[in-house]
Amino acid sequence: MSTTESRLTTTDPAKPGRDQAVRETLEDYTLRFAPRSYRRWSPMVVATTALGGIAYMADFSIGAGIGLAHGTGNALVAIAVAAVVIFVTGFPLAYYAARYNIDLDLITRGSGFGYYGSVLTSVIFASFTFIFFALEGSIMAQGLRLGLGLPLWLGYAVSTLMVIPLVIYGMKALSKLQVWTTPIWLLLMVAPLVYLVATDPGTVDRFLAYAGTGGDGGVNTASVLLGAGVCLSLIAQIGEQIDYLRFMPPRTGANKRGWWTAVIMAGPGWVVLGALKQAIGVFLAVYILTRVGPATATEPIQQFKGAFDAMMPSWLVLPLAVALVVISQIKINVTNAYSGSLAWTNSFTRVTGRYPGRMVFVLVNLGIALTLMEADMFSFLNGILGFYSNCAIAWVVTVATDIMINKYLLKLSPHAPEFRRGMLHAVNPVGVVAFVAASGLSIAMYFHVLGDTLQPYSPVAAAVLAFVLTPLMAIVTRGRYYLRRTDDGIAEPLFDADGNPSAVTYDCHVCHQSYERPDVTACRTHDAVVCSLCLSTDKVGDHILPAGA
Repeated sequence: MSTTESRLTTTDPAKPGRDQAVRETLEDYTLRFAPRSYRRWSPMVVATTALGGIAYMADFSIGAGIGLAHGTGNALVAIAVAAVVIFVTGFPLAYYAARYNIDLDLITRGSGFGYYGSVLTSVIFASFTFIFFALEGSIMAQGLRLGLGLPLWLGYAVSTLMVIPLVIYGMKALSKLQVWTTPIWLLLMVAPLVYLVATDPGTVDRFLAYAGTGGDGGVNTASVLLGAGVCLSLIAQIGEQIDYLRFMPPRTGANKRGWWTAVIMAGPGWVVLGALKQAIGVFLAVYILTRVGPATATEPIQQFKGAFDAMMPSWLVLPLAVALVVISQIKINVTNAYSGSLAWTNSFTRVTGRYPGRMVFVLVNLGIALTLMEADMFSFLNGILGFYSNCAIAWVVTVATDIMINKYLLKLSPHAPEFRRGMLHAVNPVGVVAFVAASGLSIAMYFHVLGDTLQPYSPVAAAVLAFVLTPLMAIVTRGRYYLRRTDDGIAEPLFDADGNPSAVTYDCHVCHQSYERPDVTACRTHDAVVCSLCLSTDKVGDHILPAGA
């Protein structure tokens, strides 16, 4: 137990749930603003930790699936198109997380959705975490079956249960795990690829010439968009990057260059490595295709077994391939379990006013993921990701557009993000309408409701509609639904002279803990302040400030 937790006292024995929430969220400031006193890591340590979370093997499967279906040319263009969209939309989100030290749900609340409206997107993000946990768990189970002879059902269970001890301890444990395992992972991933290209240049020619199943080798729009739609399902990965980026130290004149480098690398920059892994997946799938067939060429364990076969003794091949898969699965699935538990807990606490404990939702998330694995989701991977991408694109583009256009260009959205209950309207039609319309229409297109011709264009429709409707709704509503009130009742400024969130502390009169300025508001019925989480668990509204004029 941390020193902060051991000081916890309460004068309200009738609210044990609130006390539990305080104890748990003070471990790594889940569900709330991350204070300066906790953010002791350097920018590059935060960046390395965040990038460790993208060690997942799904990229190899995604790239291989697109490449085998549509050919190398279409796959590479699709991967590039998706990477550009993900980078552009991820940049403003990463900046806001690092600058204001809040996660993507808190950013979403003040960027067009409102206090309860962002529950929609929290569920979308939670779905992302259990879908990709199941995908990575399936890949690990394939490795355990090949290397140790474990049946798939047992491999699914092992890959699920082994992350529970690691995810309990939050950012402190995860930062150490990611930093120490990243060099090993990089060496095992890059070495076989370099060896193949250096010793057999013909593999590159065969890779570039591969035309796909029944393809003619040419690049066509429909194939590119179908492939890009699958890749764009990863657009919500920025949410997991932000779960680390919110711990960035304050930006100052002294650390400005390192700060920006870390934010770009670990924020939108994750997609550069992701796109590279997808291209490698196509390369390795084409390389082993004639030996294993299309059914298993998309399995990363088979891809790296084939690559290791070419460069080392046979007795070492399987152990190294299995080690790579296991390390990758652990690195990403601790992040999936951690981020998913935050998303579920955040939504549940807002809707019910109760905090059941983050570990409850770790188990819920893992239970859903295990069910997906046992249902053999790997066999219909592209279908799941293609459908999911429509929702994820609509959400991320809506929030990114609100920041870039509504905040900075139109100035209809408040420049500084707001997330505290009482300061926001329950629902803001700007983001909610744009998101629902964009995702609804694109999903209809994906399921051929609007005809077969338009089906490949569903991800484009999701992005374009979200981009157009978000500023349009802000203009129509004249920005009236962003803030319920503009004054939080405290005279101290929210930001210091450098524009960073203020480090001045106040004591919450409900839970009796100290919190920094951005995490508190004045209390309606007491001459005191109350923290954001105690506001969230206030079922009767006793502490919530009245609406402004």
